[in-house]
Amino acid sequence: MPKVSSVIVPYAAYLRVYEPLAAFPEPERGHWARYARRPDRPSYQDELRRSLADLLPTPPIPVPVHESGDAFVTEVEGVLCVCPWRTRLRGWQALGELAEELPAPVLDAVLPPVVRRQAAQDYERWLTRNPDARPWIRTATWQVPLNWFVLVSDDERRYDKGLGDVPPMLRYRTPMVQARRRTARALRTLRDAIDEGPLIDGLVDVGRWLEEFHPRSLVELDYGGLVHVLPAAELDRDHSAADVAEGIEALRRGDGVAAGEAYGRLVERWRAVGDRRSAN
Repeated sequence: MPKVSSVIVPYAAYLRVYEPLAAFPEPERGHWARYARRPDRPSYQDELRRSLADLLPTPPIPVPVHESGDAFVTEVEGVLCVCPWRTRLRGWQALGELAEELPAPVLDAVLPPVVRRQAAQDYERWLTRNPDARPWIRTATWQVPLNWFVLVSDDERRYDKGLGDVPPMLRYRTPMVQARRRTARALRTLRDAIDEGPLIDGLVDVGRWLEEFHPRSLVELDYGGLVHVLPAAELDRDHSAADVAEGIEALRRGDGVAAGEAYGRLVERWRAVGDRRSAN
């Protein structure tokens, strides 16, 4: 399969859900079964390369004209599991969040208002025909949201430094049932210990999203392109899921000091990542 670009695209982390093939209705199930047998399936970076290529024309194409027929595929205990890209849907959703990310003059320069209005109108029409649509992938730039770490455990962490043409990789994978259980336990603890706030709101949101999927799905937290901007030594020391779990457990015990120390480690680590964003 030809590559759009040979450039490695950094800066984005991902939360993905892989659903078992049986969760998909026909004819989509048949499509993914055939797709999984293809030897030329695209990689994680190919998806971003294609998206960036759409921004090169004038005017740019903020959302693909057609929905992607690609997916990420893995096998869990002999069961084929699929994570559809749904690039068009995710593009519409990301476009709606850009106003909070970029100053108006920068946003207008990158994506003119007329382009954004047309995309918004297309999305509204599409939603009337697909009211229950949801993405299998969530994306965060220059960070991994702390509520994502609640879903996983440090013993599910896998870090490969990479070698030669093989890029580094840091990810967690966990069964859906574990992700839901951890989310529910963390919410009980947080609501008992602190006031409502962004962490609780984010965890409620991601918990509702997880409920949309088959209970035998696989949840993957992938540092994605962040591994290309963080030094190997920092990646090796990064055990954010352990810090989050330690902080929540400390809150459950009523140990505010230990909870504060765990939170401090997280803030310091991810502030350093944010500083790199500002420097660029």
